[in-house]
Amino acid sequence: MRDALQRALIQQEAARKRSAGFEEKARNSAAEADKTANRLAALAAEVQQAEAGIAAAEARIALIDRERRQLNATLAERQRPLVQLNAALQQLSRRPVALSVVQPGSVKDMVYMRAILSTALPEIQHKTADLRDEIGRSRNLHQAAEAAAQTLRAQNRNLFEQRQRLTALELQQRQITKTAGSSAEREAERALTLGEKARDLNSLVVDLDRMGTLRRQLAQLPGPLLRPAKPSEARLPEAAKPPQLSADQAAPKLYLLPVNGKLVSGFGVPNATGTSTNITLVPRAKAQIIAPAAGRVAFAGPYKGYGRIVIIEHDGGWTSIITGLGRNSVKVGDTVTAGMPLGAAQNGRSTVSVELRHDGEPVNPLRFIS
Repeated sequence: MRDALQRALIQQEAARKRSAGFEEKARNSAAEADKTANRLAALAAEVQQAEAGIAAAEARIALIDRERRQLNATLAERQRPLVQLNAALQQLSRRPVALSVVQPGSVKDMVYMRAILSTALPEIQHKTADLRDEIGRSRNLHQAAEAAAQTLRAQNRNLFEQRQRLTALELQQRQITKTAGSSAEREAERALTLGEKARDLNSLVVDLDRMGTLRRQLAQLPGPLLRPAKPSEARLPEAAKPPQLSADQAAPKLYLLPVNGKLVSGFGVPNATGTSTNITLVPRAKAQIIAPAAGRVAFAGPYKGYGRIVIIEHDGGWTSIITGLGRNSVKVGDTVTAGMPLGAAQNGRSTVSVELRHDGEPVNPLRFIS
């Protein structure tokens, strides 16, 4: 529980810093498209901040409840002798004075008992000091539980409000990009067709990589050349040479975990098919999922056995595959920046996985997490 609280607090602070950073970028952006992209990323970070705040409040409540149960058990054990003593004193106090006078030795016994009690009372008070402290601690825990519950209610309201703001901005953005024309729709149809024909997720990623490579090669082709005044002086354009970069140098500058949650499976861990090529997290139900890095959406939609998935092509031959979404808010052809919303996790307990590839080879994404 303490680990869950610490993890939630770290995620909450990280989301707060991301939100502030994206807000600053939005203010400094000259282009309206950049401004909107950074606002979307900032709102998505605020949603994740609220989600982490809820997780932290729930972890606090669980810790307080456990401590209260342990304290109540201790109090019950320590109070038992006092309850017995209190019962004896009450029985003595209810004894009629007249009966004490009539019975032989009763008055003497009463005087003796009172003398013992007057001597024992300071000792009883000393020995019950810890008990009184624990009773006070119990009251403090009760107040802390009420405060944590109040914080949880406030965080839930905050999450609802931030989701509403994000949904409104996403809708506005979709209306703007709706005029992109039929080319994006045709590309989305081709991607979905590839998804239906691919044997498995790996085959789909390979096919999309091939399409992406072809698209980049076509984009790098030189445009039409003007006819020279002297045809004999015409020269063929030199092919551009791609820069030689190491994997780490070519990696996305900013790489984020797509969702808040507990890491349950790491990269390279043995599994039923060999070793895992991704990392897997357990998020909250309907948790916000964001783009781990800037790139272009190559696939977005349902895929057999993985829920909804989003595949993002990054510069330098890098590709991210995010699986386990319950809803996706991006479409094929969309350009995303790191932190922009991709969708939400499934309802109920589920997992979200992220795989990072470079030139088709899986790479541990934790090496590049910011």
